[in-house]
Amino acid sequence: MKQKPTIAAKTAVTAPEKDALNFVVITLDNHVTSSISRAAKDLQKDAPGLRVKVHASADWNGENEALKRCKADIATGDIVLVTMMFMEDQINAVLPALQERRDHCDAMICAMSGAEIMKLTRMGKFSMDGEATGAVALLKRLRGNTGKAKKPPGAQQLTVLRQLPRILRFIPGTSQDVRAYFLTLQYWLAGSEENLRRMIAYLTDRYASDERSAFKGTLKAGNPVDYPDVGLYDPLAKKPIFEKLGRQSSRKNQIGTVGLLIMRSYALADNTAHYDAVIAALRARGLKVITAFASGLDARPAVDAYFMKDGEPSIDLLLSLTGFSLVGGPAYNDSKAAEAMLASLDVPYIAAHALEFQSIEQWETSGHGLMPVEATMMVAIPELDGASVPSIFGGRSDLASQTTANGDTHAMQPHTERVDALADRALRLVELRKTPKDERRVAMVIFNFPPNAGNTGTAANLSVFQSLMNTLRALREDGYRVDLPESVDALREAIVEGNAARYGAMANVHTLISSDDHVTREPHLEEIEAQWGPVPGKQNTDGRSLFVLGAQFGNVFIGVQPGFGYEGDPMRLLFERGFSPTHAFSAFYRYIREDFAAHSLLHFGTHGALEFMPGKQSGMSDSCWPQRLIGDIPHYYLYAANNPSEGMIAKRRAGATLISYLTPPITRADLYKGLQELKETIERWRMGADDSADVRADLAAVIQAQGVELDLCSETPAWTEASSTEIESLRCSLIELEETLIPYGLHVLGETGSEEERKDMLTAVAQAGHELTLDTAQVDALEHGDTEVFRKLLEAANPDREDLAEAIHSLTHTAEQLHRNPEIKAILHAMDGRFIAPAPGGDLLRTTDILPTGRNLHGFDPYRLPSKFAMREGLRQTANLLSKHAESGGALPETVALVLWGSDNMKNEGGPIAQALALMGAEPRIDGYGRVSGAKLISLEELGRPRVDVIMTLSGIFRDLLPLQTRMLAEASFLAASADEPLDMNYVRKHTLAQQEEQGCDFETAALRVFSNADGAYGSNVNLLVDDSRWEDDGELADAYTSRKCFAYGRDGNVAPHAELLNSMLSTVDLAYQNLDSVEVGITSLDQYFDTLGGISRAVKRARNGQDIPVYIADQTSSSGKVRTLEEQVALETRTRVLNPKWYEGILEHGFEGVRQIEAHITNTLGWSATTGQVAPWVYQSMSETFILDESMRDRLAQLNPHSAIKVVNRLLEASDRDYWQPDQESLDALHRASEDLEDWLEGIPSGVVAA
Repeated sequence: MKQKPTIAAKTAVTAPEKDALNFVVITLDNHVTSSISRAAKDLQKDAPGLRVKVHASADWNGENEALKRCKADIATGDIVLVTMMFMEDQINAVLPALQERRDHCDAMICAMSGAEIMKLTRMGKFSMDGEATGAVALLKRLRGNTGKAKKPPGAQQLTVLRQLPRILRFIPGTSQDVRAYFLTLQYWLAGSEENLRRMIAYLTDRYASDERSAFKGTLKAGNPVDYPDVGLYDPLAKKPIFEKLGRQSSRKNQIGTVGLLIMRSYALADNTAHYDAVIAALRARGLKVITAFASGLDARPAVDAYFMKDGEPSIDLLLSLTGFSLVGGPAYNDSKAAEAMLASLDVPYIAAHALEFQSIEQWETSGHGLMPVEATMMVAIPELDGASVPSIFGGRSDLASQTTANGDTHAMQPHTERVDALADRALRLVELRKTPKDERRVAMVIFNFPPNAGNTGTAANLSVFQSLMNTLRALREDGYRVDLPESVDALREAIVEGNAARYGAMANVHTLISSDDHVTREPHLEEIEAQWGPVPGKQNTDGRSLFVLGAQFGNVFIGVQPGFGYEGDPMRLLFERGFSPTHAFSAFYRYIREDFAAHSLLHFGTHGALEFMPGKQSGMSDSCWPQRLIGDIPHYYLYAANNPSEGMIAKRRAGATLISYLTPPITRADLYKGLQELKETIERWRMGADDSADVRADLAAVIQAQGVELDLCSETPAWTEASSTEIESLRCSLIELEETLIPYGLHVLGETGSEEERKDMLTAVAQAGHELTLDTAQVDALEHGDTEVFRKLLEAANPDREDLAEAIHSLTHTAEQLHRNPEIKAILHAMDGRFIAPAPGGDLLRTTDILPTGRNLHGFDPYRLPSKFAMREGLRQTANLLSKHAESGGALPETVALVLWGSDNMKNEGGPIAQALALMGAEPRIDGYGRVSGAKLISLEELGRPRVDVIMTLSGIFRDLLPLQTRMLAEASFLAASADEPLDMNYVRKHTLAQQEEQGCDFETAALRVFSNADGAYGSNVNLLVDDSRWEDDGELADAYTSRKCFAYGRDGNVAPHAELLNSMLSTVDLAYQNLDSVEVGITSLDQYFDTLGGISRAVKRARNGQDIPVYIADQTSSSGKVRTLEEQVALETRTRVLNPKWYEGILEHGFEGVRQIEAHITNTLGWSATTGQVAPWVYQSMSETFILDESMRDRLAQLNPHSAIKVVNRLLEASDRDYWQPDQESLDALHRASEDLEDWLEGIPSGVVAA
């Protein structure tokens, strides 16, 4: 597209050919490269010596050839123009070359870049490296330096830009060069081929000097051509850029309307092949397309002008192809403004992007997909607005270069397969909106992991079947055709039982898919058979057909997701990479897509296996299994509000829009049974200070005996009347148990809980979030909405608190939100094809902004991670760790093995990352835009101790979501290793030098300290080995860990396997450590804790020739934080949860799922024994007495969930078999009888459930 110029450019006498002028342009991307090349070619007709070179910093990946060519051209540049340089890596790559050239070139113009670049501007008498006075000070307005905290919107900046040249035209002296600066910006921002031609001509004519003076007068340029700031684009129109809607191409019988947002700069530069392909694909599917743009990287004017009519949306879907936030660009974003705009539209919002920092071919062959800067800028930041379905649709192709006078250029090209996938997804979302509710077919997927009939309906913190019932009821009331079961039990029985026994399946067999049908229809059969053998495989099959498990209720199908397939196969679990899905898994999703033909799909709870299937980390392609399986179905995912990190994996890898649900209410653990009796005895002791020595000695003996019975103290030496210290220590232990916060029961979707539960939650929020202890009257007023009463009571009780106003506002808002639960309404809203507002994820105790739930979770802005607050907390928690280790008799550790998860870092603003940095004596490096850009060391003097070596093992989710932080940690360890410091003050360097010699590797390799999985793989699989009981010795667990977690990440972001190096490093580890960030879950709640921290502890023990190391847990669930040994943490959770009637009665209110939760805690406890050996035997004895040796409780568990009940028994027997405890013979015999009776009962043999 070439826009006809409004003012003709003039040329004069041709410059002598022997003269040469090198005009160098350096910018972010290649969107103007072709236009500049064509403009330069035209200018060379009149000025043959003009040489124009264009360099895009997006092409630089380390010290590659593109960067070398750029530096060489800077060194000979006569006029150098630098724009859009705002990333530190890119700035640092060329800053020395620019600084060197600045005073030797005719002019250097730097715009819209970091401060280091901007101050290099030198144009005639105007320079930006001095104090801004007079007209030059006006530049501050454009740069947003008004003294206010908030940056002005892009539209206001451009208004200033357009007006200033006319004002400055009449100002003499240096201001004329300032005017030239602004004119350059105008040319650039309206960067059509004609304007770029005029810009080069203008700057050449004005600033060519010395031997290049002959160019003056050869090229005369007119003023910048004006284009609409807000306008429309249509490649089929005679004039592709216009302002009035009536000129958009339209057809009859269109299904719906898509509002498409594109970059104005690409349209003006006639670099639109990728946009044109998307427009054509959408139109080919019967959709009307309105394509709009706005200048200033603020989409709101375009949306208001073209996508709204009379205050109502005129589109059915918003699709942004800009790759940026809707309000803001690469350097900033205003997500609140974008969210408000999207809420007014109330249509689905998809954010797609073109590849800017790599070619299409590089992306296609990459295992990780997007580069860190792409994943951050083009995926994570738009998510803050509320974007879903991040999609690639084009980029530059290495195979499509065209030769010009200036070398190879790469115009944007569509990626045909991804464009089609994007258009298909858009079509399905529009069709969803248009389909009558009584015709819509809804698929819901529940989980069964690890695969076992007792685990069907597994989801974190969610009462799945009651929540399903509530959702089905709401769908029917909303007009969907739903055959509603009579009760929750009937619903569960239809899904879990049904005909399962007849087929020998784990759930009801809804339908059969013959092997022949699967062979005919499976497009990726060869890949599946390479992993799992010929059809039908071994999972969910009778040998002839594949089972689709689940049940249908009218137009709603509730399916049971098959497992990964490698459960129970120890050899597969040792493989370093993931596997393709099984035949059953692929057939299950094909059934939903094609046979059931779902209009929408809802994954029900946190979380399933789909999003963890093999493929790229982000920037998915058709070679990625999550994309293949989900296809183009509108995809929604119920996700626990406290788990944003794993939710982001579902968004980015499976195209899900998340709908958050609340976690269970929080309450105090309180004391029970013998613990309460012990507390009462201790109180008698404390009240009896005047008693005789004999009485106090007797009481001390009773207290000690009670403590011994509860495994809280030792029976020797005997306590006497002088044992005050021991008794006070025991009392403190009881206080900790009593005041520990625990979850109560499970959350039910759409329900608000009881008044008592809300009061407990508000009390906990006040304490954890505001350090306020609420009494009964205060919490009553808060619960009942008596805000004024609450305020007066709180002020009277806390007269010295200056921050009460904020606390009162936060607590009253929280109380209001706890009275409503819009989760099911959000599901209905989503399935109507409407916008789901974004929300932060986190724990309610510390992040009340997660309310209301029913919103689309996002993570923390990765450019702000770790935050300043997190850095302060990181220093404090690091001190706590070192202090705890010293109290346990340990010296300052030389090496710490630190486990880092994505979840705790995203919820705590990067707190654990800050701890890793603090141990090494490092901190984040912040760029001129206030963004985290790398690491730097603090001095040894400031640190006050040696630098501790840190082996950091990242979860696969951390690796995927926080690539910038991964590089920062790698850089920190390299800087520490490189520091010229005494080895006794720098253990990182000490070990790096030793490993370099031992391994025979280079220094950079020896300094690697950040390890994770291979691309597309997750977890160490230690948890799966333990769950399936298929391991024989501890070495197998260590093998699984090191084979899966040996991939080292360098400061350049590249990854390679280094198993030998990892094992060498592990031999130096003195302690292992991980943070616990949530009250809702503990280290015995999730198997991932012993999979990661337990796994590395087992690997360290092997590397240290059988020597155990201390393992610590940093409990971050209280405001002060506390570091415990692993044994202490397991004991605390066992007493406050598993053995606590308050906990297990709350969980058993949910029946079938409650038994599964109890079984999970016992299995995970066994996992800690397997990986660390640091679980006290009394734990297993007490669990046996509570759940199995108590006949009435055993019978109750068996009636509610017999499959999980037998796993409880068998786990306890396995713990005995593996010598984790040694029960007396009577207990052991009773456990064996219980196991046999439960097996008989499951097999239908009438022997009863209760053991004799």
